[in-house]
Amino acid sequence: MANLRTLDQVNASGSVSDDRPQAMEVAPSRWKDFLALIKIGIVNSNFITTFTGLWLAIYFTQTNGFLANLDIVLLTMIGSSLVVAGSCSLNNFIDRDIDHLMSRTKNRPTVTGRMDPKWALFVGLALTGIGTIILAFTTITAAVIGLIGTFTYVVLYSMWSKRKNTLNTVIGSVSGAVPPLIGWAAVDPSLSLIAWILFLIMFVWQIPHFLAIAIRRCEEYRSAGIPMLPVVHGFAITRRQMIVWVACLLPLPFWLFDLGAGLIVLATILNVGWLALSLAGFKMKNEMKWATLMFVYSLNYLTILFVSMIVVTIF
Repeated sequence: MANLRTLDQVNASGSVSDDRPQAMEVAPSRWKDFLALIKIGIVNSNFITTFTGLWLAIYFTQTNGFLANLDIVLLTMIGSSLVVAGSCSLNNFIDRDIDHLMSRTKNRPTVTGRMDPKWALFVGLALTGIGTIILAFTTITAAVIGLIGTFTYVVLYSMWSKRKNTLNTVIGSVSGAVPPLIGWAAVDPSLSLIAWILFLIMFVWQIPHFLAIAIRRCEEYRSAGIPMLPVVHGFAITRRQMIVWVACLLPLPFWLFDLGAGLIVLATILNVGWLALSLAGFKMKNEMKWATLMFVYSLNYLTILFVSMIVVTIF
């Protein structure tokens, strides 16, 4: 998430500056509220995975190179980012009645009253609609996949499963896994095997990633009445589930043989390392420390793996 600072303006000496026009103070806070509404951190992370799918599609289909497809690149990245931003805005609109119960969400503008919920709804619908139209200028397939991701996140996850059952993490992971498909489909609507492997990697990766968050924020989720796995079934079962999902990542890199042995070796090392850390959870007494390590590892895992997919096609 974006790091929201206070509304105060601080001058070079460290004191609060009181000589700024009122408009100059209000505008930055509104911009920060907007960034919080669209969950800019999620938008940025999806930017990376979308670009990887796009890059690999250009590489494997040999469509005259990156610069020759710059128009498609720009349309795809802008359109997909708007769709993600719109979906996150709608999520904030839907969750405004429970976000005040969790410390990490209680300061969202839809909770504090700094933003009218109707405006949040309008922004969400507008950004999603504009983003979908922009994606349609690449291929209809890319636009449809974007809508599927939005429907899964907003309706199946936010409006239904998040408050109903522990499968909410699995269902929500579908929407988080579509960005590479959007990127690929913008260049090649037929979606090759590699595109689907990227989808599967993203889908499987998200589950242990978010379960680590669920352990760290277990009591907050409990207070909000959200049936996350550790809330309903406890930490022991959650740890076992995380091990199973991390293990499911092990065979996936071998389907990326077209990217070379180096990528497969790197991905396997990352997978084995994550599995070893998962198993270590049974010996570590400090469950919160272990969950934090799992969370940090997952972030580095995704960044290293997806950036490496681009790097191996350059050299």
